[in-house]
Amino acid sequence: MNGMKNRFLTAPTFREYLEGVEKNRELWHGITDRVHIPEEVIADAGSLPSKWHLLVLSEDWCGDAVNLVPVLAGLVDAVDTLDLRVLGRDENLDLMDEHLTNERSRSIPIVILLDEDFVERAWWGPRPGPIQNWVMEEGLALESDERYKEIRRWYARDKGGTMLHELMDLMTVPV
Repeated sequence: MNGMKNRFLTAPTFREYLEGVEKNRELWHGITDRVHIPEEVIADAGSLPSKWHLLVLSEDWCGDAVNLVPVLAGLVDAVDTLDLRVLGRDENLDLMDEHLTNERSRSIPIVILLDEDFVERAWWGPRPGPIQNWVMEEGLALESDERYKEIRRWYARDKGGTMLHELMDLMTVPV
């Protein structure tokens, strides 16, 4: 069995990961309970020509992860050809270091897209493009409390939709 396949299959499912979260527990469960995946996204994901395995690097303290990973789990629950597992970043630094943001930052969540043979085809993260660009261009000039308020507002409006569209774009690109 190849290393990535073994790593994926031994990683916790989202539900198993969710049961183990300690920090932001109520927020994780609240967002998970309120996830709504648009029908057109479910249809698009269901029409993918092959199975995808999505391996997420996350930590329960991460505000970006708590807003995004439950949405991804909602999509996976609705589409039989998608499978999701979650690994802790801090216990998997070798994998994290292969997926650094701007080639230097261990930012999460990271979604590693594995094809049906568990070969990595792409990766996504740590934030949807528009909010990541805002953070890098304007957000870093703000105090962290103010920056995170803006990020939370953006996530509340977006409801994970931008991430889902960006991931679908990555999964529909021919290999």
